[in-house]
Amino acid sequence: MIVGAPRETKPDEYRVGIMPVGAELLIADGHSVLVESGAGCGSGFDDSEYTSVGAEIVDTAGELFRRSEMLVKVKEPQSFEIEMLQDGQVVFTYFHFASSIDLTRACLSAGIEAVAYETLQDASGRLPLLTPMSEVAGKMAVQEGAKCLEKPMMGRGILLGGVPGVKPATVLVLGAGVVGSNAARMAAGFGANVVLMDINLDRLRYMSEVMPANVTTIHCDPHSVAEYSSTADLVIGAVLIPGALAPRLLTAQMVSGMKPGSVIVDVCIDQGGCVETSRPTTHGDPTFVVDGVVHYCVGNMPGAVGRTSSQALCNATLPYARQLAALGVDDFAAQSPGHAEAINMRRGELLNAAVGEAFDGELG
Repeated sequence: MIVGAPRETKPDEYRVGIMPVGAELLIADGHSVLVESGAGCGSGFDDSEYTSVGAEIVDTAGELFRRSEMLVKVKEPQSFEIEMLQDGQVVFTYFHFASSIDLTRACLSAGIEAVAYETLQDASGRLPLLTPMSEVAGKMAVQEGAKCLEKPMMGRGILLGGVPGVKPATVLVLGAGVVGSNAARMAAGFGANVVLMDINLDRLRYMSEVMPANVTTIHCDPHSVAEYSSTADLVIGAVLIPGALAPRLLTAQMVSGMKPGSVIVDVCIDQGGCVETSRPTTHGDPTFVVDGVVHYCVGNMPGAVGRTSSQALCNATLPYARQLAALGVDDFAAQSPGHAEAINMRRGELLNAAVGEAFDGELG
């Protein structure tokens, strides 16, 4: 199979879908690997590192898309990339279809085989290709939230961990999954007072056992979200329903009741966001203010740390990319129910029920 790794074009996206070692192993498997010129530069991988293991560098995205039978990307195809997709072409990447009906319609029209990182499951029902970026995003959420609390960023002018004689910030984390647990641990390490919420009591019991003493676990319901958001300095949205729109836990009314200069980091914005007042932003223009509350809603947070993120992502995706290239979509899906969950659409047919439900029949 001819496998292509294009250069990512989403604003401030520096990750790459295949590292040089991945190209080497795919070639050893008997495949050809095409890499768009400069695709790895944002992650610190020069074109020469790819050619040294036998990959071919192509000058343009058009040539790469035209010649590739399978594309291995990081982010969902952008509008001009969708125009280059071919019927039956396998695209292995993050799609997050539920957040965009336009993307979903366009990919259905293109007739691609959409194999999504974010819905592939392992034997335990976990999401192994979402996990590494969730770990990065959880840690970055605290890092970015702490910065946004500074006065020049229109925040409250609060140091997350405080100093002796001055109380630390209060951080509310909505969701105790991979993103939320990493955010809570990071915020606690800074010295903040952390409230970690989830609807899963077993998960909260586990978090109570493994988290530092400055992390308090609270069952998540509308009353508790309203109560704790009103006193929080930083709220981190970290909820996930695989493939589906994120539930709106923080309403506009709750946002209006937050302290002026407080900060919201909505990590689940790529699945529509869990805050009613959220809208997607970019690394170049990351924040906006609603009712005096700073919102940080960058959809590709891990893209800013391309070196770390590419290594973490490709460590997880490469074994599946090798399987997909060797087996094709049919036999890949037959490996396990979790493999089949990754197949979001095939040649114009939507297979992911959660995506269909997100648009409530609007796809026709």
